[in-house]
Amino acid sequence: MWQGDGPALGDEEGRAQRLRMSARVQCVARRLPVLLIVGGLAFDFGTPPRYTAAPFFAAATLVAAALCSLRATMLTVLAAVVSEFAVVILHRNAGYEASLTEVATVLVVALLALGLNRVVRLREAELASVRDVAEATQRALLPAPPERIAGLSVAARYVGARADALVGGDLYAVQETPYGVRLIVADVRGKGLEAVAAAAIVIGVFREAAGQEATLEAVAGRLERALQQESARHTDPDRSEEFATAVLAELPTDGSPRLRLLNRGHPAPLLLTADGEVRELSPTAPALPLGMGDVAGWPDRPDETSLPGGALLLFFTDGVTEARDGRDRFYDPCVRLRGGPPAGPDGLLDTLIEDVGRHTGGATADDMALLAVQRPMGA
Repeated sequence: MWQGDGPALGDEEGRAQRLRMSARVQCVARRLPVLLIVGGLAFDFGTPPRYTAAPFFAAATLVAAALCSLRATMLTVLAAVVSEFAVVILHRNAGYEASLTEVATVLVVALLALGLNRVVRLREAELASVRDVAEATQRALLPAPPERIAGLSVAARYVGARADALVGGDLYAVQETPYGVRLIVADVRGKGLEAVAAAAIVIGVFREAAGQEATLEAVAGRLERALQQESARHTDPDRSEEFATAVLAELPTDGSPRLRLLNRGHPAPLLLTADGEVRELSPTAPALPLGMGDVAGWPDRPDETSLPGGALLLFFTDGVTEARDGRDRFYDPCVRLRGGPPAGPDGLLDTLIEDVGRHTGGATADDMALLAVQRPMGA
């Protein structure tokens, strides 16, 4: 089965590795100001008076300015200045001019560090604001579905990555049609506004086709043609190959437990039964993502299974399965969710989001679109 974003997968992998490395470096670097001040004091006490520890103290303030909060930076500046005065007083016989130069150096650098910290914090606030706007845009594109559709309980979530301010093309949609409740969870190639625009096309075409086409195969065909047309519209080589991994599902509204799934290169959904078992609903035949029919094509063959009463059906994008911990181990929802699902789709999604956050230490590198559906017990 094709998973990931194809040509963009290398970018996602590199971005995830950079994020993890950055988190480790920052964790170590935040301890540097204290280490530098302590090291400066040790250096001064362990060397003759003609040697100066001023570079250690000055460096500590600059490191704190770049990596720490304003309060931590101010405390570092205070500690550096006090330490410098302490060593100057201790080594009064080192020369008035040299002592004055050292103190002035540390004071000037300390003031610069406070100004630098202010600039860094403003920049971080600006990036956070951009990220908030981007997530608001994504959520406007993906409104929460009704809690109940044709007797089914439904919940959905979109969780943005913390790696940057670029939204992805993760999407979901659910609607009741003459052919049953139909839904899609998909991940459009790329990041940024182009991916959001392509995601909007996929959602729009799906909503129209789901209510008009008699089969999931026909719905997938409409989506395939729409993405190919979108690719042909672009002259930019980077945007001339629009595609999306996707899984489509159909559940009857007559109370039947029948479930039809059509998977186009997307992570397989999970079936969580009332007794705590978790089963991956993998496709019987591999298929390329939507929009890649010109590369290779074969007839779509939906898989059929059943959704028992009380069971939960969980769909997600690869932001879940590609989430890694500090030791580069992938998150495995089949293992992590086994043992008894929470009561209802909302509880399941909340549990999953919290667990992915614990697994990654909060450093998620890719967006996640999540959708859960539950048939009522006894249905």
